[in-house]
Amino acid sequence: MKIDPRSPREVAAGRPVQRAAGTGAARATTAAGPASSAPVRDVTSVLGIPETEFTPKVRQAIMTLMAEVDALRRDLQVAQSRLKSLEQLADQDTLAPIPNRRAFVRELSRTMSYVERYETPAAVVYFDVNDLKKINDTFGHATGDAALMHVARLLEDNIRDTDTVGRLGGDEFGVILSHADEAQAAEKGAALAKVIEDTPFRWQDKLLRLSVSWGSYSFRSAGDPAHALDAADRQMYLRKKGVVRD
Repeated sequence: MKIDPRSPREVAAGRPVQRAAGTGAARATTAAGPASSAPVRDVTSVLGIPETEFTPKVRQAIMTLMAEVDALRRDLQVAQSRLKSLEQLADQDTLAPIPNRRAFVRELSRTMSYVERYETPAAVVYFDVNDLKKINDTFGHATGDAALMHVARLLEDNIRDTDTVGRLGGDEFGVILSHADEAQAAEKGAALAKVIEDTPFRWQDKLLRLSVSWGSYSFRSAGDPAHALDAADRQMYLRKKGVVRD
């Protein structure tokens, strides 16, 4: 049995059945009439100026402005690149490709803030190359510079990615050890000193052996980086004098 959707009055009047959905133009018909009865205007504008107002002078002014913006953008990119290069140069040691004292102290300060926040230990190890003056006097300063480069490479090659090595000046180096307590710092300091002693470097036709003195200082809270370096330096000096032994 089919149900006629028309009302009795519509049936009596002979009105045809209205379909719920259709295709083509029937679908486009709305209460306001066919969609084509409301034309759509496509208006193009640049910088809020309609295209109809683009006189030659306006168009030329816009092109000039856009060119100036592009030039300023390129200048900004060049300036940012140069600034980044200058920052890297300011933080890098003049001899070895490692952080200088300024950058090292900044990293030590950051590490101190980290250990206080997360309640985890860290340490700094202070190294001094023994008898560098003797090497300079005997073989020349170029040999001394090569010796410092040799030590810097050995330190970098034997620390973790989370640690930091830097040159503190002259024949002195520092290593920041993350997540290292006092015992671990002492163990690592001794291990790095042994690597340096066991790895001679060749200069021209000479094979030269080096040794270092070292001291360590472990911390668990934020503080003065200068105090931490001074504490490690004092222990290094006592070890060099034989007062402190491994």
